Amino acid sequence: MSKPGHIVWEDSVGAAVNARRRLPGLVSDYFAQGRELLANEPKPPQLHALRLATKRLRYTLELFRPCYGPGLRARLAALRRLQQLLGDVNDCATAAAELAKAARAKSPGRARVDRFLQQRAQAQTAEFSREWKQVFDAPGQQRWWTAYLTRHARPPGRRT
Repeated sequence: MSKPGHIVWEDSVGAAVNARRRLPGLVSDYFAQGRELLANEPKPPQLHALRLATKRLRYTLELFRPCYGPGLRARLAALRRLQQLLGDVNDCATAAAELAKAARAKSPGRARVDRFLQQRAQAQTAEFSREWKQVFDAPGQQRWWTAYLTRHARPPGRRT
């Protein structure tokens, strides 16, 4: 999964116009990245790139909160949920890797902890996959995102 390139903003138009023009594409790219990754049944460490992409998208959208209404809150909450699930997967995978580095001698206790962490990471990966497929990327969700971002941007400070 590659890191997205820089977005070209038009200085002659306001933030709301730029948001309407650029953010739907960012969201579409994010959906494509997630689908591509999940199509290959990823292992926990492979999900780290999607975790970073989720954070980038969420933080970018948060910059434009003044340009959107309350509908953006629900979309940001969905990204926060994915980010939390991906963080849980990453925590287990990282703990297992650190444990392997720290413990040179194999011990029965270490093997149980390692097995537990691997099983937990797999369970978290499955939970993330279910959330992605059944909720976040359910039929019509990408359109729900892009239609909102295209139509609802407004100049900051203006109430609608």
